[in-house]
Amino acid sequence: MITLHNKVYTCPVDVTLSFIGGKWKILILSHLHWVEKRSYADLRNNLPGISEKMLSQQLKELEAHQLIGKEVLSLKPYRVEYFLTEEAKELEPLYELLSSFGVKYLKKHGIDYIKDQELFK
Repeated sequence: MITLHNKVYTCPVDVTLSFIGGKWKILILSHLHWVEKRSYADLRNNLPGISEKMLSQQLKELEAHQLIGKEVLSLKPYRVEYFLTEEAKELEPLYELLSSFGVKYLKKHGIDYIKDQELFK
């Protein structure tokens, strides 16, 4: 057993999943991997189905775990851009693997994801 930040984990995979687990975190990290910097609005628009509250919560958690950073562009109106930290960039093979698997799976099932969907607006 591993104890980190007053939580008990079963193994290193469990630790990693505690930081990136769930539907939204890995999608946020993946979007930032492919585009480098994104505003809050860009992330929200590219994650259909996510609520404002959930996006805000996930961004705060990723920032607290030092997987993303944010640059304040202006205070009035408040505008920020989010980006991957060096630690999150170490997960690049994971983003690539997940994307590659998804593309192959979609092609195998006759879906042209570029033609049929508007990704990465």
